[in-house]
Amino acid sequence: MRQRLLLLMLLLGMPLFAGLHHLTLGHALKILDKKNLEIKIAQYDTQMKKYDEIAAEGYNYGKLDLTMMALRSNDAGNVFGFKLQSREATFGDFGFSDFLGDLGTMMQGQQLDHDPLKIAPKDLNYPKARNHFSTKLTYMLPVYTGGKLTEYKNITRSLFKMSKLDKAKVRSEKRYQVKKAFYDIALVQSYIGNLQHIIDNIRRLKQIISEMKKEGYAQETDKLEVRARMSEAQSMLSQAKLNRELAYQFLSFLLNTEVSSVRTTSALARKPKVTKAMIERRSIDIQKARLGLKITKMAVELEKSKFRPTVGAFAEYGSADNTPFDHFFDKDSYTVGMQLQYNIFNGGVDEANLEKARVNMMKVADQVRLAKKGIALKVKQLQTQIGGYDADIKSYRAQLKFARTVYEKYQERYKEGISSISDVLMKQAKELEVLLKLLTAKNARNGKVFALQSLLNLGVK
Repeated sequence: MRQRLLLLMLLLGMPLFAGLHHLTLGHALKILDKKNLEIKIAQYDTQMKKYDEIAAEGYNYGKLDLTMMALRSNDAGNVFGFKLQSREATFGDFGFSDFLGDLGTMMQGQQLDHDPLKIAPKDLNYPKARNHFSTKLTYMLPVYTGGKLTEYKNITRSLFKMSKLDKAKVRSEKRYQVKKAFYDIALVQSYIGNLQHIIDNIRRLKQIISEMKKEGYAQETDKLEVRARMSEAQSMLSQAKLNRELAYQFLSFLLNTEVSSVRTTSALARKPKVTKAMIERRSIDIQKARLGLKITKMAVELEKSKFRPTVGAFAEYGSADNTPFDHFFDKDSYTVGMQLQYNIFNGGVDEANLEKARVNMMKVADQVRLAKKGIALKVKQLQTQIGGYDADIKSYRAQLKFARTVYEKYQERYKEGISSISDVLMKQAKELEVLLKLLTAKNARNGKVFALQSLLNLGVK
């Protein structure tokens, strides 16, 4: 019963640990776009730049604030001000009750023993504490900013475009790494298959030695020498399998998904046809450099805007009382106005910043020209390297065919007693050496092709 329960738990848990099997390159690239963490991070950066653009656009529409205050004070200035805002001020609030008493005495013809104008009115100086509830709507609108807001909007829009180019570059690099990982796995798979074939040949050679030893034509040292070669080949096979496992782990990291096996191809990656127009049109680095130049031109215009006046409009509407929202529209008020501000002198700071922006624009213009020449040179280097590897692959294929033929001949010569086992194993080692050179050249060539595709942001053909 326990064994059945344990088996059931294992079967249920298997999907949690099982990875993708027989994954194709096309499917892997689709997974990459959805799950790669670096591409996701780049996408978040793009989204944040989009919100910066929206915020810059929003400044053109001004700002509307609602302010609500609840106050209580017995400060003479505050209480009098509260009553004025509430439209409730009376002559009594000025202390007229004290003044009118002296005025009546004077009207009766009696003399005062003090100056009535120097009386400190108690109602004005020592008012009772009062509550004050104020509600205001304030709207401020930039009417003219000398082009400053326009350039801010243009710059943030361009930075959003730049972030999309950054994301495209990250995506292109990750696609290159995925394609390279697939062909690395194909290389290791081919190497493992050839090693297993060589191990099978060594086993057949051991069988031949055993049969020849029975007839007295082989020596014990022949057997020991073949056994040593078998141990060496098995060690190389184990190392190759570990390298394959490492390649799968790297591919799983790129896709953020466990991958158990892939469908590989031994075909060489197709070299793209490249023209000068394609380089300038497809290269992300050149596109970024051009966009950077546009941004520096906008920065110059932004600095120029500091030499122009700014005009803003202002409107405020509200109401106040000692009771919240009491007779709101009977005690409401408004204020409207405009303001012009024009900087006349600030010690030459604006002039220096403008010249700095102009110099930076010239620097970026040279960087654009440098980017074009640099990318064109890099493309030429990759094309030359691919051509060199094509020649190497052609040569190694011929050498491998010859090495295998020689090995088979020497194996027959050993059976006939003409060659020693050392000669046979040397020819086998030569076959393995040429095979490694061929596979390495293929892998290096594919890597250069994928690098060229990545440099020009080309997809899978």
